[in-house]
Amino acid sequence: MIGDIIETKQCQLKDPMDLFHSGQVVKICAPMVRYSKLAFRTLVRKYSCDLCYTPMIVAADFVRSAKARDSEFTTNKGDHPLIVQFAAKEAQVLCDAARIVCPFADGIDLNCGCPQRWAMSEGYGACLINKPELVRDMVRHVRNQIDNPRFSVSIKIRIHEDLKRTVDLCQKAEATGVSWITVHGRSVEERHQPVHYDAIKIIKQSMSIPIVANGDIKTLKDAENVHHLTGADGIMVARGLLANPAMFAGYEETPLKCIQDWVDIALEHGTPFTCFHHHLMYMMERITSKQEKKVFNVLSSTSAVLDYLNDHYGV
Repeated sequence: MIGDIIETKQCQLKDPMDLFHSGQVVKICAPMVRYSKLAFRTLVRKYSCDLCYTPMIVAADFVRSAKARDSEFTTNKGDHPLIVQFAAKEAQVLCDAARIVCPFADGIDLNCGCPQRWAMSEGYGACLINKPELVRDMVRHVRNQIDNPRFSVSIKIRIHEDLKRTVDLCQKAEATGVSWITVHGRSVEERHQPVHYDAIKIIKQSMSIPIVANGDIKTLKDAENVHHLTGADGIMVARGLLANPAMFAGYEETPLKCIQDWVDIALEHGTPFTCFHHHLMYMMERITSKQEKKVFNVLSSTSAVLDYLNDHYGV
């Protein structure tokens, strides 16, 4: 029975560390560029997601520019627990960014896993897994400068070809006071190859802080399998939630009620058309025919989309 292992209800705890000590597997919405914004976070929280991340934000731009802050970070009272993910390569810049979001979020996460060329060439993302001292320094600085002891500081990483290096990185981060570590079970070079869940298991067994597993989790059943394989304390999902935001509530595909909820939330939040439409394209991927996709995917206005949903699905 789906949901026997992973609760299909949302855990009501609002403190991230309490979530990890609740005895339940923590269900997490991954940081997704353009997609894990406030409206989408609001949707997945309705369907049993326990913890949400913002898209990755470049800390230096965020600290320097009010315009960047306004466009990159929006939240509200119901948007908790919330982790703001930053790309950073300097400890003080990360601290300054953390101080700005501290009153509005429950923690920050340092991105040490983004494999995109632009990020790595700037010294951000996955190249940080080869700089454990710098990661340790950044975590320590935030820990020392943020007064709130409940404010979490986590990191998200990829694995090395030599797993001993990954374990060493994680243990150094743990010694500095990192709250938990999310492990995407692929190396920097790997994109669509199978995820190394065995590596996540070894990391989990080497640590005493919570470990979150990430990579290729498309259904609640997948989440349960990965929890069994790795012993991970949390499961982070990206594309699986884009395709089915109700996944954590045990639905095999996006229910019409979830599509209706997205329409209501997106309109209420003033979500730009392209983002509104893209989310629907992902959500309806499994429930529409090729012919329907041809029509729906080229619609070019909110009113056209609303008419289509009303005519075809009664939404």
